[in-house]
Amino acid sequence: MNELSDQPAAEAIAAVAAVADAYLRGVYEGDTTALAALFAPDAQVYGNINGQPYFKTIAAYLQGVAGRASPQSLGEPFRMRVLSADVMGNIGNVRLHSPMLGFNYHLYLTLRRGESGWRIVNKTFAHVP
Repeated sequence: MNELSDQPAAEAIAAVAAVADAYLRGVYEGDTTALAALFAPDAQVYGNINGQPYFKTIAAYLQGVAGRASPQSLGEPFRMRVLSADVMGNIGNVRLHSPMLGFNYHLYLTLRRGESGWRIVNKTFAHVP
């Protein structure tokens, strides 16, 4: 058992990784409904693209996803993957690689386990050419 949670560590890591997989699938497909269900309503997105800082609320981020062509609709292969997942109590962190739309994104998702399950509370990323 995880000392800070009643969920066994292996189960918690699998649950966090499943959310991350669903996130990647939602981004690939451009499915904002599925993505919105994964994020906490007050989640924030911070990043760095070509040396420029990036910040959006989750609502603004989802608007951006809705307003662009998805990698799937453009015929891009699905190359996104979870690199690692870690859980401490009710907090999880996932490291991902998401090459898409001409970018090479490396990102971290921070999740919190609450009454409604695991939700993404923060996304940080950088485009690494």
